[in-house]
Amino acid sequence: MATKRSADAVEGSETNGRTKRVATISNGSRERFGHGLFDPSTVQKYTSSYAASEPYKHAVVSNLIDDGLLRSVRNEIVDNIHFTPKETDIYKIHQSGDLANLDGLDPTALAKLPSLLKLRDALYGAEFRQWVQEVSGAGALSGKKTDMAVNVYVPGCHLLCHDDVIGSRRVSYILYLTDPDRPWKAEWGGALRLYATEEKKGPNGKTFKVPESSWSKVIPPAWNQLSFFAVQPGESFHDVEEVYRGEEKANEEPQSVQANEDDGGRTRMAISGWFHIPQKGEDGFKPGLEEELAKESSLQQLQGKADALDEPQPIWLDPQTKPGVEWTNGNTKIAKHDPDLREEEFDFLLKYMTPNYLTPDTVEELNTLFNDESTLQLTGFLNEKFASRLRMQFGTPAGLIDESKLSTSRPPYKHRYQYLQASTTAPDTESPYESLINRFLPSLPFRKWLAMATGLSLDRTSVLARRFRRGLDYQLAQTYESEDPQLEYTLCITPTPGWGADNDDFDDADSDLVERDNDVTARNGKGNSKKASVGAERIQKQETNGEAQEVGGDQENVGGYELYMAGDEPTESDVESDDGVAIPTSITQSHTGAGDRRSARARRATADPAVYQATADDDDDDGILFSNPAAWNTMSIVLRDQGTMRFVKYVSKAAKGDRWDFTGVYEVTEEED
Repeated sequence: MATKRSADAVEGSETNGRTKRVATISNGSRERFGHGLFDPSTVQKYTSSYAASEPYKHAVVSNLIDDGLLRSVRNEIVDNIHFTPKETDIYKIHQSGDLANLDGLDPTALAKLPSLLKLRDALYGAEFRQWVQEVSGAGALSGKKTDMAVNVYVPGCHLLCHDDVIGSRRVSYILYLTDPDRPWKAEWGGALRLYATEEKKGPNGKTFKVPESSWSKVIPPAWNQLSFFAVQPGESFHDVEEVYRGEEKANEEPQSVQANEDDGGRTRMAISGWFHIPQKGEDGFKPGLEEELAKESSLQQLQGKADALDEPQPIWLDPQTKPGVEWTNGNTKIAKHDPDLREEEFDFLLKYMTPNYLTPDTVEELNTLFNDESTLQLTGFLNEKFASRLRMQFGTPAGLIDESKLSTSRPPYKHRYQYLQASTTAPDTESPYESLINRFLPSLPFRKWLAMATGLSLDRTSVLARRFRRGLDYQLAQTYESEDPQLEYTLCITPTPGWGADNDDFDDADSDLVERDNDVTARNGKGNSKKASVGAERIQKQETNGEAQEVGGDQENVGGYELYMAGDEPTESDVESDDGVAIPTSITQSHTGAGDRRSARARRATADPAVYQATADDDDDDGILFSNPAAWNTMSIVLRDQGTMRFVKYVSKAAKGDRWDFTGVYEVTEEED
């Protein structure tokens, strides 16, 4: 656990020279399972249920394990196993190491986990593997390769949509270890949710299975319940619903797994793992099968295999012809690449922007800052009058925008949010919100101002209005692949506080910050990434009575922040623990099913290459280039190079509202000089 446990354990077989035995038994394990599980009638019942299940074949088995044995397993886990808090773009969990490596533990440590060892051997024993094979029809399962870990979800934890297709996995399973004496309530969240798919043809005629934007099957956790399904490339999409905070603790982030035991029982503990295809030397082994299974995984698709099927697709606009008017100087059409702002263009910008951002001195200062850092972060970007009108829309009965005008992005293994794209037929009498996306942001004057502020030559643009709903939405990390850089901006108009920004509740009165002493409030997003606005979980080690204790550093992290990260090459490192039984783990293996979302610099030991985590006394930023917490009336501008990753963290149900923003990109062209 995250609290201190006395242990003399050292890590496993690779470091102590012990030989890992195969975690299987040929017979004699039936007494470790629930009564009647292996009866022919029971097998037939689950086989029929599995075959008829939707949206894809799966099974839910109650009372799988002997109750006494499983209670002992849970007690051993709570008392002895160390958990590492982990957070990436796709998950937030507490996780043990690889339980398949139990045999490599020091005998003193292994003696603390006898029931867990029995459970592992029973699950991967020949009899139960045969049971799973018969019920699922998934094919032969390996008795040589085991793969399991304990995942703990306390309030705020979640795992977003993925299909589990990694390596040689054939069947995925979850065995729940929730409090046996305090039944789990469905309204607490934490459910396994399955996604239906539909077939779509890509531009090359190849067919892809694309998951719906939302789930169609919900399986809440329950003590001693097993859920399992065959891992199917591009089809077995699922997620784990956020475990929701109790109302009385909505603004508190539990500091540890142990601390949450008293939070109404909202500790979703489970052993998650996979049965693999037969390995070399086992019956049923097929050379090349593992590589074939990996071809259509969601992680591979995330890297660009089916981008043409994504929704939304960018709509590229020529700023000269938007926003529905021709920019002219008298009877002369203003040249598209004329770098100077004409009087009518300047007046147009004044309708939207804070005047100080249009003065020559400020523009020159912005240009200098951008040349140094390739990023800008501007507060109070919209002028007071326009921002007041925009904010008033949030308080109207109809809200900011008619939801019937919004679409939902897909596929969910990349992103889910509501969006609106610029309209070429927008009326002049539109609301402030629609005016921003249809008139201001795609306009030629705004493009000219950006070119002056950044010193870049800009061409076509694409702009999108987004709403990230709390408890639902996110944008997972994707790498920018083009060799040519592009300019990206985000105008955030989130009116609610509590997002981790330096000054959460920006209101119109804050615009004097921009004009005071003729100074510009422009923050270096790279430096800001070391502050609380990053939103990443921070764990500081403090010495108390000679013992190391973990202290939560960002206790109101509700997500919703935008992050740019460098995609570095992975670094091999081992995980060390100073408390509890340290279960060995591999830096190259994920026990969430989501895979390694990014590589890490890992100059210090870290438990997973996907973790972005920084401590207050460490100058290493784990590859974070720029952070942009949700806030009111802030504009961020980033020059994005090849290999840079970008995501918007899942918005927790505990957030005080949704994240609202506008985001756009400009093509960067070569300078003539």
